[in-house]
Amino acid sequence: MAVTKEKIITDVFENTDLSRKDARAAVEKVMEILKRTLAEEKDVLISGFGKFVVKRKRARRGRNPQTRESLELRSRRVVVFKNSGILRKKVNGEIVDDQAVDGF
Repeated sequence: MAVTKEKIITDVFENTDLSRKDARAAVEKVMEILKRTLAEEKDVLISGFGKFVVKRKRARRGRNPQTRESLELRSRRVVVFKNSGILRKKVNGEIVDDQAVDGF
């Protein structure tokens, strides 16, 4: 089951002194900043989490798998996520010192 934006808002509300309205506004603002930055083709680096990188894909030949018809795929931009070493270790169940990242 995926974590939704609504669940993130609820978690922020429950774990901070923010009202539900302020928690929603904070999460929405962070998402807005991320989207705007990526739309400008700038990378987003979140220490201890990872990096969102905008990559350009060139036009290329493709094939429709159902009809086997050859077609031209246009160039496009995609967002790629590269996880940090800390996140990778945490996902794999290795011991991670969160305080080294958070500074607390």
